[in-house]
Amino acid sequence: MKEAKSAKVNHQQQLQNTHLSPSKFAKLLDPEASWDKDQMGDVLHWIRQVLGLVCGLLWGVFPLVGGIWFILFLAMSSGIIYGYYSLVLKVDEEEFGGHGALLLEGLFASTTLFLLSWTLVYSVAHF
Repeated sequence: MKEAKSAKVNHQQQLQNTHLSPSKFAKLLDPEASWDKDQMGDVLHWIRQVLGLVCGLLWGVFPLVGGIWFILFLAMSSGIIYGYYSLVLKVDEEEFGGHGALLLEGLFASTTLFLLSWTLVYSVAHF
């Protein structure tokens, strides 16, 4: 009797485990996951925002000045986004409007956040 009950409980747990949806973060690194255009745009946008904030804070804490650091941020941001969608996710960029559309997703907002955080932290920390 106990064995039948425990077998039934085990079977129910296995069914629950198979019906669990994958974690949102697991989908970010899964090349087999399906993406629609809006989801891909949102993911690329927020990756750029985090990158812009982190780089702006770092550039401001360490007294980095000059246009070369701005160009380095743009190159690094675009390189990370390109590597993410082409090497990690392995998506067909033509489904999402081509390389240009994917590389421009969130670029202007992240550049603004980067410049704002860089200037603010630099001014507060070094003046």
